[in-house]
Amino acid sequence: MAPKSAARAKAPATGRVTPTLRTERALLASGPQLVAGMDEVGRGALAGPVSVGVVVVGAGTRTAPKGLADSKLLSAAVREDLVPKVRRWALASAVGHASAAEIDAHGIIAALRLAGQRALGEVCSEVGAVDVVLLDGKHDWLSEPVPDLFAAGGLDAVPEAPGAHPGPGGGPDVVTMVKADLRCSSVAGASVLAKVERDAILTRLADDHPRYGWESNKGYSAPAHLEALANHGPSVLHRRSWNLPGAMMAG
Repeated sequence: MAPKSAARAKAPATGRVTPTLRTERALLASGPQLVAGMDEVGRGALAGPVSVGVVVVGAGTRTAPKGLADSKLLSAAVREDLVPKVRRWALASAVGHASAAEIDAHGIIAALRLAGQRALGEVCSEVGAVDVVLLDGKHDWLSEPVPDLFAAGGLDAVPEAPGAHPGPGGGPDVVTMVKADLRCSSVAGASVLAKVERDAILTRLADDHPRYGWESNKGYSAPAHLEALANHGPSVLHRRSWNLPGAMMAG
């Protein structure tokens, strides 16, 4: 089984990279039965949830659907067209969310962990325990930290998601890879699922909060969104622990 440590890889400096299952197959060849690619969306947004997608593959998983790539490189129409294809291709898949209120209560890293645990809990209930999580980036935000770190930082512990078994020695091994969303099919699939689902949530929420233009900016800091915050203050769905324009008005 892969060690609980960072395994980094650099993407080429130029040119578009087509994701493959090379990394996932190398991990599976070392003993694990199930590998889950995971990616997050919405970490830098001002409003709405942070969302984490997960796609599980095994030794028998075939090549990914044609056209699959990191969600940031695809149009909205292409991403939406890929969702049912990715779901059929994967052994299991899910998207977990942590709300703006949970981000305010626990901090963004703990909220990412909670969203990831929720997504893992869903796929684990379908296919059993995942052995390794392949995580985009160089920081392992999924593994539970030592409990007294929460106490030292004055943070609340986040409840565990059923089936995910997070925590040192109790959860899946985590392998981090820089640009995994560009290089690894499972992570690219996870990014597409998370992006499409979170965008749909913000588009629906925009009907109830029309001032902020979420149907187009999806909760990020677009000029019109910042102007609306400055003029009207934040809504209940904004991350109020952040330094938001107009936040003093709401107080």
